[in-house]
Amino acid sequence: MVMGGEASMELDQCFQKMKMEGISIKEWRDIPVELLMRILSLVDDRNVIVASGVCCGWRDAFSFGLTRLRLSWCNNNMNSLVLSLAPKFVKLQTLILRQDKPQLEDNAVEAIANHCHELQELDLSKSLKITDRSLYALAHGCPDLTKLNLSGCTSFSDTAIAYLTRLCRKLKVLNLCGCVKAVTDNALEVNIGNNCNQMQSLNLGWCENISDDGVMNLAYGCPDLRTLDLCGCVLITDESVVALADWCVHLRSLGLYYCRNITDRAMYSLAQSGVKNKPGSWKSVKKGKYDEEGLRSLNISQCTALTPSAVQAVCDSFPALHTCSGRHSLVMSGCLNLTTVHCACILQAHRAHNAVPHPAH
Repeated sequence: MVMGGEASMELDQCFQKMKMEGISIKEWRDIPVELLMRILSLVDDRNVIVASGVCCGWRDAFSFGLTRLRLSWCNNNMNSLVLSLAPKFVKLQTLILRQDKPQLEDNAVEAIANHCHELQELDLSKSLKITDRSLYALAHGCPDLTKLNLSGCTSFSDTAIAYLTRLCRKLKVLNLCGCVKAVTDNALEVNIGNNCNQMQSLNLGWCENISDDGVMNLAYGCPDLRTLDLCGCVLITDESVVALADWCVHLRSLGLYYCRNITDRAMYSLAQSGVKNKPGSWKSVKKGKYDEEGLRSLNISQCTALTPSAVQAVCDSFPALHTCSGRHSLVMSGCLNLTTVHCACILQAHRAHNAVPHPAH
């Protein structure tokens, strides 16, 4: 283990404090819990798991002191590992179980729900083997979840999503990208829209069954949305964007990639919301605070029905949207007719260049 200078200095201070207080370490179990947890914060999760088996004292210390664990490095037997660890680490608040290949099964998620009742953040992305059983277990065992990643989990239904959102009402960040079977208009309207009014970030990418009805009801029910990804939701039209512009006044990021039914009407509704909801936004630009105002990211790639004037209106209303090199927060790939759209800083640079007097020849 290699530690940086600051971390090494902190440990030295801990040892000096122990020396002054007359504390001596003769065995592993003599290490004070405070120092032990500080040491563990400096090592990776594999070493944490190994260290938890050194002695009963360390096992107990980890059981009540460890709040974050990442097992994404486990390429084999993750299911068995979770089954063995869940009863030990009962105070976990964050658990990352992202997989490159499907390993987790329902019994592992049920073990998490049965033991880790304080869990707030859980990443189960690419867990292709888990079913409705897992979501039912999480709904009962982890009601304090605020962040849940289920992207790529294709085996559960909208009924399970309904049950989860009914009991986990503190959800603020939910990733359902690619969950085609589970994400329907009914799931958005009756469940997420009605139950999760604290929702701030929702990824519905490639959930191709949802339509304007679902998105409109979502906008009404989740007015605090900051980030919404609708990429690949091919059924939605301008009606969805108009509803988001009208109701989700805090929206900062919107993904509309490959939503080819989107037209200029949607863009003008976004532009108008920028004027209506943030009348002082241009004043804020002069103070260098425009990052706090309105849309910061918009992806309209492959939205080929849009015209330059409509997209430019959005760009003008939200100066945090950039088309300039290295800052592409307005993404327009595949829209060859939008090459004339430019962000505020490019226009300002152009004006500055024209204002510089040129020497007479």
